[in-house]
Amino acid sequence: MLEWLAIQKQTLTNDPRKSPSSERRSIQAALWSKRQTFNRMVDAVKQQTPKSPNGGRPCALSILAQVHVTLEYWREYRTYFHISTDWGVSESTICRTVHRIENALIKSAQFRLPGKKRLFKGFGVRPPVVVMDVTETPIERPKHKQKWYYSGKKKYHTLKCQVIMNPYTKEIICLFFGKGRRHDFALFKASGIHFHAETASLQDSGYQGMAAYHANCFLPQKKPKNGEFSEFQKDYNRELSRQRICVEHVNRRLKIFRILQQRYRNRRRRFGLRCNLIAALYNYELTTA
Repeated sequence: MLEWLAIQKQTLTNDPRKSPSSERRSIQAALWSKRQTFNRMVDAVKQQTPKSPNGGRPCALSILAQVHVTLEYWREYRTYFHISTDWGVSESTICRTVHRIENALIKSAQFRLPGKKRLFKGFGVRPPVVVMDVTETPIERPKHKQKWYYSGKKKYHTLKCQVIMNPYTKEIICLFFGKGRRHDFALFKASGIHFHAETASLQDSGYQGMAAYHANCFLPQKKPKNGEFSEFQKDYNRELSRQRICVEHVNRRLKIFRILQQRYRNRRRRFGLRCNLIAALYNYELTTA
């Protein structure tokens, strides 16, 4: 027992910046499944970094280490204090580093989602199909306007994220965000999304009334009052659920990053930025598979 505690203490006091390159590569592999994705992120940040800075004190971390810190923050969602202790820098340095890397990645065209225009123009395949769903992330109880964020479904305060994806390529097309109180269908109407006339959309029962906005939509059959489902209705709902399950798998892939799974502690105005970056990283890994 004492030997195990000694090993744990030595591990916590080691500075990751001074570890061998092989150990560093293993740490980076633990943060993201593909080394190529990590290298592309580093290249994108280098392109956005000026070669001749205006002056001031240089950052204590290299660009590679800064990208590593950002991924570590997204995946583990530890506090700035714990991450700064591991890297031997201050909490403010970690905070500025994460914000700097996020701003650099979103400015580069390499990590962006296709966007709403892609839905209106179509996909050029037959038959074009999209799947839509809403996922929720818990947040800390707001000090003001708490009822705007309270989700009656989850029974706590949340932020909602609407995901639209291509079921054939598993690519995320666009995201839209709202407060926990807003209904899924109301969130869709606020997003201002318009589908191509030939595009079929698959969604759950939370989008009742979707036919008034898009005729080529498919919703689950509702059980009639004081009645039973017919065999055709059961088969239809079962097949629709089978076609829609891919969006639930995508939500699971996004929530591997604990910043989207655990209670969100940061300011809400950067929530959409981080969701878009994580979704863009997911799309990039699809293209390099």
